[in-house]
Amino acid sequence: MKKTGIMICGHGSRSKVAGEEFGLLAKGLKARYPNIPVEHGFLEYSAPNIHMGLDRMVEQGIEEIYAVPGMLFAATHVKNDIPSVLTTYQQQHDGLTIHYGRELGLHPLMIAAFEARILEAMGMGEAPAPGALYDTMLVVVGRGTSDTNANAEASKLTRIVAEDLGFGWAETVYSGVTFPSVGRGLEMALKLGYKKIVVAPYFLFSGRLITRIHNYVEKVAAENPDVNFMTAHYLSDQAHVIDTFMARIEECATGKIVENHDLMKSFHERLARGEVDIHHHHAEFQPEGGEHSHDHGHSHSHGDHSHSHDGHTHSHGDHSHSHDGHTHSHAAAASIEEANVAKSAGSAEEHVKAHGHSHGIYKHIAHPHGPRTMVDDNLCHCFMSQLPAEVIEEERRLRAEQGIKPVHDKPPH
Repeated sequence: MKKTGIMICGHGSRSKVAGEEFGLLAKGLKARYPNIPVEHGFLEYSAPNIHMGLDRMVEQGIEEIYAVPGMLFAATHVKNDIPSVLTTYQQQHDGLTIHYGRELGLHPLMIAAFEARILEAMGMGEAPAPGALYDTMLVVVGRGTSDTNANAEASKLTRIVAEDLGFGWAETVYSGVTFPSVGRGLEMALKLGYKKIVVAPYFLFSGRLITRIHNYVEKVAAENPDVNFMTAHYLSDQAHVIDTFMARIEECATGKIVENHDLMKSFHERLARGEVDIHHHHAEFQPEGGEHSHDHGHSHSHGDHSHSHDGHTHSHGDHSHSHDGHTHSHAAAASIEEANVAKSAGSAEEHVKAHGHSHGIYKHIAHPHGPRTMVDDNLCHCFMSQLPAEVIEEERRLRAEQGIKPVHDKPPH
């Protein structure tokens, strides 16, 4: 059996502190792998370089190395530079095999680590209830690169965190070669009028870029004393970060990527766990005059049709339903139902019971810049049903004061 080792490949920095912090992370990984040699090296600026780390592996008789990039996103360094170093080194050492893993990326643990830093900056130990941060803006600072996809990942992270924690607004800025820059981005952010702004750098360690970010924030804060700026700490060697490294090392060693992109397989796995149900989507197109039936706990015969739902019945104009031995006349109740919708749009649970499908409960349904801004403006009933009655009433009052007339008297479906 070949003797194996783990190699962590860092970017490197002119900052001595950044190199020392990366070394602490490598030390944390060594504690997780007490029986496997773990070394680290940097692509540029810092010592030891990657060749030096690999040399130490070879000196210990390592024949198979699992190398992973200690970087957040896959840009040029991860895609080209590090693989070039590893390939050249392997070619120069007969009998040595080097496997290369992938970047930390947007692993759920990395997102959790980032959110922990953001909550920490606001003095919170856990995510607050929806609505608590609607008056607060999040500005995520990415590294910035010439690689469009890497920049897009930073924007994706911003969106995930903004929805997870429930910020009022969120923007992504960059400290590197792309746009918007940190300074210009903060200037634009201020124009939105938020008086509480969290600036969160998505960086592993300290360095000159972190210092530059802090300087920009301090400058803008001094010029805008009425705005409360909160700056989050960079990620560092949190347990979540080390756990993500371990996940990437495991992928590299097994040759298996954890994420499942087989959508049917994913659905059946979630179905087995009870996370989803098989349901008939009642908005499905039906040919004119066609009749169909479904066996999913109840029956439907459309046209002049009846529904059987556990023994009680409903009459919907030309059709009836049987449900638990009680009846409803929907020809007469239609106006009552519409009145109830107009008043509060009902609840999401009632909508699911009535239609047999769900669009998912959205925890930020009442966000000040969300679906509530489309009340009486072609907003689907599926989402209207989730809005609290007081939110609907407030939006209608605001529209009436502004002279805005409803596009529809009732939601389209």
